[in-house]
Amino acid sequence: MTSTYSLPQSRVPDPRDAPTLRWAILGPGWIATRFVESLHRNTSQQVVAVGSRTAARAEQFALAHGIERAHGTYDAVFTDDAVDIVYVATPHTEHRAHALAAIAAGKHVLVEKPLAVDAAGAAEIADAAGAAGVFAGEAMWTRFLPKFDVIEQVLSSGVLGPIHTVLADHGEFFTRDHRIYDPTLAGGPLLDLGTYVASFAYSVLGRPDTVYATRRPATEDIDGQISAVLSGPDGHAVLNTTILTDTPTTATVCGRDGTLTIPGPFFMPGSFAVTMRGGGTVEYDEQPGLQVDGLHYAAVDAARTIDAGRRESSIHPLSDAVATLDIIDRIRASISA
Repeated sequence: MTSTYSLPQSRVPDPRDAPTLRWAILGPGWIATRFVESLHRNTSQQVVAVGSRTAARAEQFALAHGIERAHGTYDAVFTDDAVDIVYVATPHTEHRAHALAAIAAGKHVLVEKPLAVDAAGAAEIADAAGAAGVFAGEAMWTRFLPKFDVIEQVLSSGVLGPIHTVLADHGEFFTRDHRIYDPTLAGGPLLDLGTYVASFAYSVLGRPDTVYATRRPATEDIDGQISAVLSGPDGHAVLNTTILTDTPTTATVCGRDGTLTIPGPFFMPGSFAVTMRGGGTVEYDEQPGLQVDGLHYAAVDAARTIDAGRRESSIHPLSDAVATLDIIDRIRASISA
């Protein structure tokens, strides 16, 4: 690569040009708030309903976001004829059951990551959606960002040469009153934060042959930090995730001929750089962003996919979500051995 090298352009279409779907929100919490804000700010998608375990909470969320209908049960969402697709934003431990219920009611479904708490649950969702002929997807929003479309093109081009090393880290400090410390809600860093690093490693290197992991506890019931080495035929991935401290949250892909470096937080909108072994660096320049600046990309991909008559994303197919959770299952098995 020389200084005249140009990165490819993002192929992601304008989010406002996507066909409009009528969305329902299941679980009006922190991530659902940002999802709705992202849709309203960046797309023509319509959020027409919200469902919660209590009518009061659903009504409060609906009032705050200008949503027409508030349902005090989840079942009422599934039977709402005005809803095309359900965004499942309930706790991780409920993703499988709520996705399956929506699918059984004939609704398309986009499930907040992780798709389920394990690979078996994710595969069950995929099988149910296939049998019902409805769309199902995981809202692994990072994979849909324009930045990551450019990264995928760089990696696919082979310009870095054979990939030998992937490094990815995601750590964020949480106080003990946060739900991430609740073991009944699948607490700990692995599903909330570790999903990002596992998904990134899989997207670059594929399924590892071996997984070795070690842990540091946060309490008697949950992990505080997990580090893992994934080994495959083409290279190694070294991953770290923690709720005990803030970490750089960077990611790096190292090939024989060059290195791609993503500053933290690597999974959000922002820049990255490609540096060649012989010298020369080219940068992807993008304004840093937050969830509200990117969550909508998974939604509009779902809208385009459904409008085209397909039942899962070509950018982040269900097989990728299942494979990522298989890596997480194997990390769990390693630290339990």
